Amino acid sequence: MKVKLQHVAHARSGDKGDTSNIAVFAFEPEFYPLLKEQLTAERFKAFYRGAIRGEVMRYEAPNIDALNFVCQGALGGGVSRSLCLDNYGKALSAAVLGFEIEVPDALRAKLHGRQLLAQA
Repeated sequence: MKVKLQHVAHARSGDKGDTSNIAVFAFEPEFYPLLKEQLTAERFKAFYRGAIRGEVMRYEAPNIDALNFVCQGALGGGVSRSLCLDNYGKALSAAVLGFEIEVPDALRAKLHGRQLLAQA
């Protein structure tokens, strides 16, 4: 089944200059292989539809079930230089939680917010 990333992971971010750093942490160890397979640097960048102009590098942190994305050219020249209020790393990390990911039915019981999925 396809679900939004918010049901399998949470995200944290930081920004420095025009670079955003976004880490995605699996809620359960069983979700980490799905993240590694489906949330590639290319798909991550494509999800933002041109908001990230530079390179996206992905680093794996298997000991904490996380992926870390370093996004160059993601903040409109830098937080203090941009007139855009929503270009901060926090907004980018919140947005990625809308990324859709395929999860096997066998992991349905481990999804966070599954009661909301049942209503949909």
